[in-house]
Amino acid sequence: MHCHQIVEWGKPLQVRDYPNPKPEGTQVLVKVEAAGVCHSDIHIRQGYFDLGDGERSVLEERGAKLPLTLGHETVGEVAELGPNADGVSVGDKRIVFPWIGCGDCEWCNAGTEYLCNTPKFIGARVNGGYSDYVIVPHPRYLIPHDGIDTNLACTYACSGITAYSALKKIGDIGGKDTIVIIGAGGVGFNAVHIARAMYDAKIIVADIDAAKRDALRDMDGVTVIDNSEPGAVKQVLSLTNGGAKATLDFVGAPQTSKFGLDVMRKAGTHVVIGLYGKKISIALPLFPSKQMTMRGSYVGTLQEMHALMELVHAGKVPPLPVHPRPLDGAEQALQDLEAGKVVGRIVLNP
Repeated sequence: MHCHQIVEWGKPLQVRDYPNPKPEGTQVLVKVEAAGVCHSDIHIRQGYFDLGDGERSVLEERGAKLPLTLGHETVGEVAELGPNADGVSVGDKRIVFPWIGCGDCEWCNAGTEYLCNTPKFIGARVNGGYSDYVIVPHPRYLIPHDGIDTNLACTYACSGITAYSALKKIGDIGGKDTIVIIGAGGVGFNAVHIARAMYDAKIIVADIDAAKRDALRDMDGVTVIDNSEPGAVKQVLSLTNGGAKATLDFVGAPQTSKFGLDVMRKAGTHVVIGLYGKKISIALPLFPSKQMTMRGSYVGTLQEMHALMELVHAGKVPPLPVHPRPLDGAEQALQDLEAGKVVGRIVLNP
């Protein structure tokens, strides 16, 4: 098994080779065909999330151990079944749903495994898809993608499900309402496509990167703006007749969330999805006076993954731009993503 692993937090990935794992119990061995490169992989590689004011959420203190193979957007072919694995066959092509919990806590029993306090996230807590093989604990986490290109299909395991779950949290949205999507990276870009499949609403996309704005400029029902421009807030307020009903921050930085709150109308909802980090200061009287809601969204449930794939299979979600690279380009892919050189998603092919 050929892997690209974090061996030391904050350092470049290293190549390691191991014997192929043998699936046990309900486990399934999947031969990896494609693995998406997500911005979260950068945070995982550095070993912490920035909470601002010098505070950090350290992954090692939350159960992550090294060496760790990254890759939580994985598609592959079933290569071998454990003795108790039912529901798939050798040769089946599947998306790997990675947001797996302990399987025995309150959250897992409720179907919200991503809230588990001792998660087994593939590519974030246990070895993932920056490899030629990956172990999946149960066949229920394998999602068909018949008719969907392999390199595109893997992006739905994080970029797609994260965007879909966030959009589900914005409430009742009608045709006269506006959704503002802040950040058109791999997840935000997908969110634009998925929002158009879910809601009959106006969509404004705010991004400081001209290349990302240009990639969305000609899409029907979508307006793009540069939120770094001095008059950006007034521009959105004018376009929305006083503010958007929902704003979604796919960056997760103080300035992007401030922008989202500034362009939101009364009784609106602001959702923070991105993990860029640091802190934001909010005037508390705004919550009652504007009756606003601010909440977070993190990946999604297995049930939501199936619902998303129904939209995809129905042809309602246009494809995200994908850029295939060989697996041995994993470290360079992370560096390019960190430098802001990617429009869409880099996908690694073993």
